[in-house]
Amino acid sequence: MEYFSAEGYELARQVLQRGIAAVFLIAFLAAAAQFPALLGERGLLPAPKYLKRTAGRRIPTLFRLHYSDRFLRAVVWTGAVAAALLVVGLPQQGPPWVPMLGFGLIWFLYLSIVNVGQVFYGFGWESLLLEAGFLAAFLGSNEVAPPVTVLFLFRWLVFRLEFGAGLIKMRGDRVWRDLTALYYHHETQPMPNPASWFFHHLPKPLHKAEVLGNHFAQLVVPVFLFFPQPVASIAAALVIITQLWLVLSGNFAWLNVLTILVAFSAVDDAAVRAVLPWASFESAEPAATPVWFIAVVLVMTLAMLYWAWEPLRNLFSKQQLMNASFNRWHLSNAYGAFGSITRRRNEVVIEGTMDEPGPDARWQEYGFHGKPGDPGRWPRQFAPYHLRLDWLMWFLALGASGGNWFPVLLQKLLAADPQTLKLLREDPFGGVPPHWIRARVFRYRFSTPEELRQKHIWWVREPAGVLVHPVQRGNA
Repeated sequence: MEYFSAEGYELARQVLQRGIAAVFLIAFLAAAAQFPALLGERGLLPAPKYLKRTAGRRIPTLFRLHYSDRFLRAVVWTGAVAAALLVVGLPQQGPPWVPMLGFGLIWFLYLSIVNVGQVFYGFGWESLLLEAGFLAAFLGSNEVAPPVTVLFLFRWLVFRLEFGAGLIKMRGDRVWRDLTALYYHHETQPMPNPASWFFHHLPKPLHKAEVLGNHFAQLVVPVFLFFPQPVASIAAALVIITQLWLVLSGNFAWLNVLTILVAFSAVDDAAVRAVLPWASFESAEPAATPVWFIAVVLVMTLAMLYWAWEPLRNLFSKQQLMNASFNRWHLSNAYGAFGSITRRRNEVVIEGTMDEPGPDARWQEYGFHGKPGDPGRWPRQFAPYHLRLDWLMWFLALGASGGNWFPVLLQKLLAADPQTLKLLREDPFGGVPPHWIRARVFRYRFSTPEELRQKHIWWVREPAGVLVHPVQRGNA
């Protein structure tokens, strides 16, 4: 079928399939390292208890059959191996059903994890990865040309990502409308990276220009993704450049990387050759597309178009939802981020002591990998890896409820639980249980260039209150 096959999009398919599989690989590795401590049998929010509470709900997850940490690891490593094979392109060498099976497997295994992940997996980029992974299953193998409808469904995904994020900003905080959002954002974002301090200290007129450019990239450019070439490729390039700027300035797990990958759905081979004449990504002459593959893709396309109604209506709703799923398979989603900008940064700092609480007690601070702590520690780069506990600590400092997991975390630290301590960068007690623990709130700001030169500190902090007064084991 002439109108079914999109010849001239071989690079797009390779980037989409291998790149999305690479993000799945990172997600599975993160689950292997963090899920048992956060959500395992003895985690902060045990998945078995959640499964019992939701027994009557139709939540698709493999763990409905059985949950154990051992089974979780089997699921995770099965997914990681399958994702790694897709990254190197081995399944893509066979007929179209082989990569379909591979992506279908990693999609369902990760869906099973997300659907029992509770607040620790309540991020928009989980749904983004699942939706992108599901679509990637229908891109075919190297034997056939990628289907036109699948590439346009990817563009629809990019459109919702960007246009939805743009609308949520314009409907939200006034700082997006008066172009002052970046006066605060680099300093108050969830997890600054090594360049965030430098971005924060850029001249304010440049910050305003950045916001204006962001509005153009999110509210105007996405429309042109559906235009004929080379307009669509130019629009995709602008999306990619904007996302690379965000990669440089902050840690947002795999959100920006995945957005870059799906934007390649609008980039054709001719556009790449125009910029890089030496580029070579020729594939063998595609074979005739099997009728069964055409039928499966068209049925999937109709289903995705049916599910597109709720996200489309949401875009134009005055009560626009941000990062919401409209079905339990995470295939009909609304996206968006930072509808409001925090003006001041608070951080929850957890401290323990071997002494009795009092003016002479020596309190020592637990160190986290990504969230700010020691003022002299330069922020690190972690994205596209996702530090889930660090992100939840940021929400906690904003006033989000941590009542179902934060007291458990304190108890785990009081017991020097090895599994929990592995989530942290530094245990000041070297694996020995402290006698007391507390949580204080500090107000943080980036140091000035002069303070950095003189005191060698990236942050300046001052006490702003107490979240949890000193407690002993069993009393948190």
